[in-house]
Amino acid sequence: MSLKMTNQDVGGISVVVLDGRIVLGQESNSLRQKIKGMTAAGTQKIVLNMDNVKYIDSAGLGTLIAAHVSAKAQGTSVRLCQLGKKFREVLQITRLLTIFDVYDTQAEAVGSFIGASTVTAAVGGS
Repeated sequence: MSLKMTNQDVGGISVVVLDGRIVLGQESNSLRQKIKGMTAAGTQKIVLNMDNVKYIDSAGLGTLIAAHVSAKAQGTSVRLCQLGKKFREVLQITRLLTIFDVYDTQAEAVGSFIGASTVTAAVGGS
């Protein structure tokens, strides 16, 4: 099963909705290339919506960490939202939850970049 990525622009923030699995191979490589391309194009604010991520392995975690570190070095901020319960537990157990800025909803993640009052309406409160 491939990883599908859908881009949205919400108030100047790039939201990437992920759907599928982030595992060793094509899936993790495509995510890595996506974030690399966005930062190379000058994108400064990225939210990864993880709501439809069914599974992530160690390679997928490595991809997220590498993307976060690489983006940060280029002045880009990558934030995660809508983590599933198991994925949140994995990040907590591995202590990676402290590395990422994680939000419960997409609106909160986008709102962390700009005034939250205007964002809730723009993203439908989720």
